Amino acid sequence: MYESSFSHRTLGDLIDANEIQVTTGFPFGGHNSNGDGEVHIRPFNVGTDGSIHLDQIKSIPFHAASEKPRLQKGDIVFNNTNTKELAGKCALWTSDEELVFSNHMTRIRLLENSIDPAYLSFAIFHHWMIGKSEMLARSHVAQASIIGARFREIEVPWPRADEQKSIGQLLSHVQVARRTEASQHELARKLKTATMRNLFTRGMRGELQKETEIGLAPGSWEIVQLGTLGKIGNGSTPKKTQPEYWVGGFYPWLTSAKVYDREITSADQFVTDTALAKCHLPRVKPGAVLMAITGQGKTLGHCAVLTIEATVSQHVAYLQTDTSKANPSFVRGYLETQYEYLRQVASGGGSTKGALTCAFLKSLHIPLPDLAEQQEIVTILDSIDRKISLHQQRESVLDELFRSLLNKLMTGEVTAEEIDTSVVAPREPRPKIGIREQS
Repeated sequence: MYESSFSHRTLGDLIDANEIQVTTGFPFGGHNSNGDGEVHIRPFNVGTDGSIHLDQIKSIPFHAASEKPRLQKGDIVFNNTNTKELAGKCALWTSDEELVFSNHMTRIRLLENSIDPAYLSFAIFHHWMIGKSEMLARSHVAQASIIGARFREIEVPWPRADEQKSIGQLLSHVQVARRTEASQHELARKLKTATMRNLFTRGMRGELQKETEIGLAPGSWEIVQLGTLGKIGNGSTPKKTQPEYWVGGFYPWLTSAKVYDREITSADQFVTDTALAKCHLPRVKPGAVLMAITGQGKTLGHCAVLTIEATVSQHVAYLQTDTSKANPSFVRGYLETQYEYLRQVASGGGSTKGALTCAFLKSLHIPLPDLAEQQEIVTILDSIDRKISLHQQRESVLDELFRSLLNKLMTGEVTAEEIDTSVVAPREPRPKIGIREQS
């Protein structure tokens, strides 16, 4: 077995041998999120993917950071205090920028050139990934920590220096590929947001715009209430204690969890004919637009187009779209642009707190071009959604590949030389998706 070439060392061993230096950061409560001062690295900047994330930063005054320890390229950033399941995550600092860090972070600096920093970072991250850090973490009132003697107990496999370098390079290669897909995924999402804003206010024909109840819209577009485009209603939940409603059921019954699917093509739960009859469940036909109308999480306000016949719970509203007036995918696309507004309405006071009502949805205004222009807009949004889905799938595959390889390499199941890195080779850039110039 390849593992037979591995010895194991603890971080305490490396500290005592003067091969690494360990430094804890400093606390500061007067931080801000608008970038004033020095960036202060905190636990949320170390991801659960073994990477540094700087999409969210906290800054502190310049004077507070003066003469404090800083991160340098090649340091390992270790999260020493967090919730029990997150304490112990770490990442390699690869930036040339030298930033200060909080007391919840420990800086591991290599003092020996023979140790590969990427390898050691991945080895410590693997310790966290397989749950060993959680077992080491000491619980406090609301947090847990891995400091002092417990930090020294962290044990990592210790192959030869050349093997460390090969493993570090391979895992870094996969990690970079995953981050690239994540970046492309985010860019595609931003592209979609900008494109939708343009399409639903300017249209496809280069028309002069007009001011309407919902803002600017192309001159020829109508502004109609959602209720004029078809029947709007919601369903119910048959009692789970009544077997006659569920046992042997064949008719799809959908909950608000399904609206995360852009198109609903299948169901996870089924009800019987008895439930349909006695519980007054609607038979919703393909082409309906479904919306989650309750909930405090992210679900409320999400929409999907139904492609099968099904019924729904009371937490889901449906628009049985009159397709002679509106393309269901156009309606869903516009409602997607209203997500934040819908959530604001739902969080209002009174009986509608945390929920939307069918009455409100019936009165909701929506812009409506002719069917041909609706289809053109749907085609553009479909192409962007396919791009988003592609990047999302590749990001997920690469994340799974990284974790699988990390485990196999750290346990000696495979060697770095046995891995074909062509599966994560950079791809030729694809042409950007956009919309034509508007006058």
